[in-house]
Amino acid sequence: MVEKKAIYFFTEEVSYLFRDKRKIRNWIISTTTSEKYTVENVNFIFSSDQFLHKTNVTYLQHDTFTDIITFDTSEVKKEISGDIYISIDRVKDNAISFGVNFKSELHRVMIHGILHLMGYKDKSKKEKELMRSKEDYYLSLLPKFIQ
Repeated sequence: MVEKKAIYFFTEEVSYLFRDKRKIRNWIISTTTSEKYTVENVNFIFSSDQFLHKTNVTYLQHDTFTDIITFDTSEVKKEISGDIYISIDRVKDNAISFGVNFKSELHRVMIHGILHLMGYKDKSKKEKELMRSKEDYYLSLLPKFIQ
């Protein structure tokens, strides 16, 4: 099977220039490979709070602001496809709240979305602990890719 590794970056209602695309793609592919998944097609859509709020209300019937929404469109087991919407506004606010820099928080949210596409959940306490552990682990590998 040929791995397609199609990972794209877009913006909606926000002016944001995402850098290091190739390096981030390699990090994500390394993450999915270590979890025994392949990447079919993943779209990261960086947006404003308002855009993501409208998306949340329209598609999930949640009238709340959030930093990320992940739509899984996978059709083949162990192959990920989907759209990961990320609010740049929420990530900026969360970075301040958590006392981390913006890029660190953005990377955490990005890998969080990828983990969701691989089936990880974060509803229960146990699921949240596993999700956070996976996020921390894969974030610890990021410096190998971004230098």
